[in-house]
Amino acid sequence: MQPESQLYELSIVMPCLNESETLEACILKARAFLDTHQVTGEILVADNGSTDGSQDIAIRAGARLVKVDARGYGAALMGGIAAALGKYVIMGDADDSYDFTALEPFLERLRQGFDLVMGNRFQGGIRPGAMPFLHRYLGNPVLSFIGRLFFGSPIGDFHCGLRGFRRQALLDLNLRTTGMEFASEMVVKAALYHLKVAEVPTMLYPDGRSRRPHLRTWSDGWRHLRFLLLYSPKWLFLYPGITLVAFALLGYLVLLPGPRRFGSVELDVDTLLYASLLILVGMQAIFFALLTTVYGVTEGFLPPDKQVDWIVNAVSLERGVIAGLVFIAAGLAISLAALKYWESLSFGALNTAVSMRLVIPGVVLFAAGFQIVLNSLFLSILQIKQR
Repeated sequence: MQPESQLYELSIVMPCLNESETLEACILKARAFLDTHQVTGEILVADNGSTDGSQDIAIRAGARLVKVDARGYGAALMGGIAAALGKYVIMGDADDSYDFTALEPFLERLRQGFDLVMGNRFQGGIRPGAMPFLHRYLGNPVLSFIGRLFFGSPIGDFHCGLRGFRRQALLDLNLRTTGMEFASEMVVKAALYHLKVAEVPTMLYPDGRSRRPHLRTWSDGWRHLRFLLLYSPKWLFLYPGITLVAFALLGYLVLLPGPRRFGSVELDVDTLLYASLLILVGMQAIFFALLTTVYGVTEGFLPPDKQVDWIVNAVSLERGVIAGLVFIAAGLAISLAALKYWESLSFGALNTAVSMRLVIPGVVLFAAGFQIVLNSLFLSILQIKQR
């Protein structure tokens, strides 16, 4: 006898919030697929508080109803997936925009051993009026491109609402988001944890509802983008930080010996001061990349990272404090040199072109030293739970 969580081969899960106009048609199509292809399965409607009779429609049409109190697209889906009794799950919107009789390519890939099978609407076709112009030519392509760039995912359509997966593999990802960004989190974590992923062409039809869709173009688009950024400390903090520090050090190399003229423009200590600001901001961004990655691994948001583990082991609290104190000492030494220069002028008027080339690096080294000490302390605090 199979364990209770795998009474069926397939569970078809539909999130639902006031889908009375289209829900029955979706359920009947899903049932037709199961019957036609002789698949042992169930149809499960994860209702998120419908008030239009959708719950009664689901039961009457032969689906299993699961009531999910926590609001949100992701919350409804996770409630349905947790209650599903199939080895595999195929999820799809209950607005009749996807053809539930055409699930065979998804089930075939799952049977072949893939953990996640994504639909791709840009390969399968988008019927006229099925997707708003901004979603089709800006939102989906841009967010999918960012997802591929940040996480190395092969998926071409990050936000297709029709997708299948091995239920246990998805539960093991420990997905956290409750809103529309749940769609991105599933794909991102599948890439981070190296799940076996495939895509199949999927046709998108105009939905059958007379009301506005739940998706909000700008607010939900921002939530997806925000999620992609927060789950990628390298792109959010590390790469910008390294770029700022490298650009600032180039400025130091050019301007520390003296002012430089480029055509009619002369750069002097004012520019050097801004380069110093970039160094400090860039350093803090690099530290943030390390700290957020350690936090993400500790809390289970991110998978373990061997490179980060090596850096964390190399940068112990003691080494960090020592390195910070060395920077502080160097800053004090340069500051003393600036004081000696002022003394040579009998503490009178300064030539700022000379004095600031001592004062600015001294202040930067002093501040950078404190950054290293404080961030080393914070890193050690984060590691307490990890240890």
